[in-house]
Amino acid sequence: MKATHAFNESSDDGIQKKKRRLNERRDSLLPQRQELPIWAAQNAIIKLVADHRVLVIVGETGCGKTTQIPQFLQNMFEKTKGAIACTQPRRVAAMSVARRVAEEMGTELGHKVGYSVRFDDMSSPSTLIKYLTDGMLLREALMDPLLKKYKVVIVDEAHERTVQTDVLLGLLKQVLDKRDCDFRLIVMSATLDAAKFVTYLGASTAAYVQGRSYPISLFYTATPEESYMDAAFCAIIQVHHDEPAGDILVFLSGSDEIESLDRLLRDRAPAHKAGSNNALQLYAVTIYASMPPEQQMKVFEPAPEDHRKVILATNIAETSITIQGVRYVIDTGVVKSRGHNAKLGLDSLQVVPVSQAQARQRSGRAGREAAGKAYRLYTERTFDDLEPTTVPEIQRSNLGSVMLQLKAMGIQDVLNFDFMDPPPRASVIRSLELLLGLGALDKEGKLTDEVGLLLSQLPVEPMFGKVLLASSLMGCCLEALQVVSMVSAENIFFFPREKQEQANAARVKFISREGDHLTLLNVFRAYLEVPRKDKSRWCSENFINARSMSKAVDIHEQLKARFTSLGLACTSCGNNLDPVRKALTAGLFYHAASLQTDGVYKVITSGQQVWLHPSSTLRGRAKPSCIVFSELVQTTKQYAREVTAIEKSWLPDLVPGIFSATSKITKG
Repeated sequence: MKATHAFNESSDDGIQKKKRRLNERRDSLLPQRQELPIWAAQNAIIKLVADHRVLVIVGETGCGKTTQIPQFLQNMFEKTKGAIACTQPRRVAAMSVARRVAEEMGTELGHKVGYSVRFDDMSSPSTLIKYLTDGMLLREALMDPLLKKYKVVIVDEAHERTVQTDVLLGLLKQVLDKRDCDFRLIVMSATLDAAKFVTYLGASTAAYVQGRSYPISLFYTATPEESYMDAAFCAIIQVHHDEPAGDILVFLSGSDEIESLDRLLRDRAPAHKAGSNNALQLYAVTIYASMPPEQQMKVFEPAPEDHRKVILATNIAETSITIQGVRYVIDTGVVKSRGHNAKLGLDSLQVVPVSQAQARQRSGRAGREAAGKAYRLYTERTFDDLEPTTVPEIQRSNLGSVMLQLKAMGIQDVLNFDFMDPPPRASVIRSLELLLGLGALDKEGKLTDEVGLLLSQLPVEPMFGKVLLASSLMGCCLEALQVVSMVSAENIFFFPREKQEQANAARVKFISREGDHLTLLNVFRAYLEVPRKDKSRWCSENFINARSMSKAVDIHEQLKARFTSLGLACTSCGNNLDPVRKALTAGLFYHAASLQTDGVYKVITSGQQVWLHPSSTLRGRAKPSCIVFSELVQTTKQYAREVTAIEKSWLPDLVPGIFSATSKITKG
């Protein structure tokens, strides 16, 4: 009994010490909070929220709206039942802001303050302020259409106009109509067409909060750059050599470019010393959407002593997050944009110029804490010719997942759903046709229990969700989960320019003659066999992206857990991989293409000509007569990316509603 009593005393003492540490941290952060521009507007904001059910707030980046307004409202509605939800377009923002607010409130993360992102939930029934991605709040709406657990929903960074944000805003309009005066909706953004949002939401007012900004010197190139990647490297070295201390933020289009420049900096930057005004060394960190969360968080850590941090980022760093210490911004002027051709039923992924609004957001990152400089790697004339704003994502995206979500929420008339900017009608119809072909909808357009309901609960695109459902019936679920996880992780292989031959030779051992999906499966299987302590070295030796592999394993574990929770059978097909190819065919049939006499492939459902992507393992071999692929990438040609060889005869057997046994194209 004495030992137990002593343990309890020790435990209580530990709890008290933790509380003191949390309170000390809270108190130390209070002066910083009080210096934020939003702090002076606290009473005015509280009054506006008290008087209006819907409020639009425009606050410049750095004013403190994301961290402070939820706390203001929690204090305001302290005696009112319900939590406050604050949505973010990106998971890294939801996670980082939740950590900060938990510190400011003197509580452990996951208690009074928490977050919820795909595959990671740090919240509890006692959570009062919850940061979550737009997509996660939509998933909560599947179970609770009126979002009754929330007294306030804040839609942050609304100007990004992601598909999920636009769907969420349409849903929240319905919640406002059906909930009583106990519910408040607040829409916030750094740059927003306030009048448009006020009109759409039926709000009666908008509020503007001045941000804390410092002067920014803008620099353009005299002539267009031949390679923005080479220009970015040179600009980094130039800033490092000529400019005083301060971190550098570089905007690139995607993870492949980021990883390439990261390796280049590690290999060559040590030879470039900083100028005589300092003795800093370069320290590169990276951030993009598909990185593992723990890797993303490294961008917020200060650089080691005597180092200058270089952040290599996609547009994830434009507005969603604030990284302390940035004084210099290098803008390549490009962004990777998804497009969708409803007529052809194909997606594309292209590198396109940013809009003027995006360029301003990027440059503004240099002036959040002190005067800064922004280097635009394009001419001033080019900037003048850019589009003023970015086209809303919902008008240029595949809407399969969106329509599936709306159907799962019980919204049947999706063609007339109240979007702020309605998507093209052809895109909606094509998405419904896709869901019908997948078996997710019946002929009346209602969600089917055996496919549609299950697909809506899998956090992957509907086509890959159907791959997983088919794999359960075909006895190859374990392998299909691994393939889908690898596809979701992206950029598994890397090919440094100076070591192309070695990288190609290293990949040979994994190549499957059936194509890219099974090659990725071979990599995943081999990776699992490597002892944990040797994984990093193994990845380096085989020119495999260690970060992507870590992400793939994480996705696999989460997907497998979700799959089994749905009561679906999960078995292995061993080394007979034909069932895996058939499962891929069952899900990717809209991306099935037949080889023509001229050596070009033609998509069977649309007639679109496509070529094998240069990275495909099927390049340089005898071309299979029929293939399926993950997506279309449009550069100089329409390239089919991530390709698997299939048998034509499988199509009418696996998808009889789309391919009849007498189809001309199926016959070849």
